[in-house]
Amino acid sequence: MEIFSLAIIGFLIVISPGADFVLVLKNSINSGRKAGILTACGISLAIGVHIAYSMLGISYLISQNLMLFTFIKYAGATYLVYIGVKSILTANDKMDEIGSNSSTNKSTRYFVQGFFCNMLNPKTMLFFISLFSQLISADSSNNYALAYGLYIAILHGLWFSLVSIMFTSKPLQNKLIHMKKWINKACGVGLVSFGIILAAKS
Repeated sequence: MEIFSLAIIGFLIVISPGADFVLVLKNSINSGRKAGILTACGISLAIGVHIAYSMLGISYLISQNLMLFTFIKYAGATYLVYIGVKSILTANDKMDEIGSNSSTNKSTRYFVQGFFCNMLNPKTMLFFISLFSQLISADSSNNYALAYGLYIAILHGLWFSLVSIMFTSKPLQNKLIHMKKWINKACGVGLVSFGIILAAKS
């Protein structure tokens, strides 16, 4: 029962709308399915990093160092605001097919965006602190916690890849293409809002 409950909790956490979802949507709409999936992979790798330092206990040390935690908090907020403002300013009315702006020599930037969007989110860090403090035991094997962490990381990659595939499918393209400018602006406003909320929270 505990395993089932943790699996459901992990799934609900992954599908909850947030900055990661908005970024995957924005990159998928503007630069195509490949860009969206690369963003998803970056997010998944960042989750893996969160898991690694959580299991090593570094996350607890960071949470106890107010200066370091504040730096991470504002760095993450600034990054979200930057991406959001850029999305708002570059939104246009061009009726190009969704994904037509994809560039193979710049595709890694989407991976990097996904990675840092998740990695610099202190809410994610604190979530893993609380979660793994329940899963990790000093007098037992931590294989269970590691397996659950891998499940969460893979689930992130699969879910956001699915989001990218769905929003770049042909049936949706014909509808979304006429709203491309406003979707970009909405995504930009969403990212800026997430950044401001993140910076404002104590």
